[in-house]
Amino acid sequence: MWKGSIAFGLVNIPIKLYSAVEERPLKMRLLHKDTLSPIRYKRWCDDCTQEVAQDEIVKGIEVSKDHYVVVTEEELESIVPEKSAEIQIVAFIHSHQIDPIYFNAHYYAGPEKEKEKPYFLFRNVLRQTAKTAIGHVVMRDKEHICAIEAYRQGLLLTMLNYNYEIRDIQRIDGLNEEPEVSTVEMDLAQQLINQITVDEFDITTFHDTFEEALERLVERKARGETISIHKKREPLQTQEENLIEALKASLK
Repeated sequence: MWKGSIAFGLVNIPIKLYSAVEERPLKMRLLHKDTLSPIRYKRWCDDCTQEVAQDEIVKGIEVSKDHYVVVTEEELESIVPEKSAEIQIVAFIHSHQIDPIYFNAHYYAGPEKEKEKPYFLFRNVLRQTAKTAIGHVVMRDKEHICAIEAYRQGLLLTMLNYNYEIRDIQRIDGLNEEPEVSTVEMDLAQQLINQITVDEFDITTFHDTFEEALERLVERKARGETISIHKKREPLQTQEENLIEALKASLK
């Protein structure tokens, strides 16, 4: 998806970026109930109550309710950062210094050519020093901050959110006042956690059950099978007054 290099001091490391995550093949489309034709959305103006041609549309930014500032394509182009052909490394840090909430998207960074010595030297030194490289790059008209670390046989590049993009957790309702938790409740909860703690985490045992069920549903409907709908049970709600009983029952 991108071809460039990592600039590390006076060393230039040619790389290619590949998406590390792929979407499942099934995609929902909105269809007309009678003809099963895909639905398209029109460019509609509420004031004129009619469809608007593409050449009559401009871009605007809402600065207050129902008040917009129009921005032209020329004005946008004048401030868009220039695309960069390299990721400029600005710092090295310990991996644990990055709060996971800043992680945005992951990409594999592979060497441009086989046996690219600077690439493997960079990967090896990151692994041996347990360091993560922090860099910035302009991609798709936006300046990104990214983290690069050794990952298995290669490098993993993670795009990071900017600090101002992260909502303050103190804005979440219900966190300011904590209820009293008894020693008995804490002990029972710790016992329950210890009981289902595993030595090694194997993420391959987890599956998106909805996607798998959707695939089976599509296959059955494509074969013309009749689908019977079963009502789901409501999840049990643990009330404050029976919390201890719920913990004890969980341990059993």
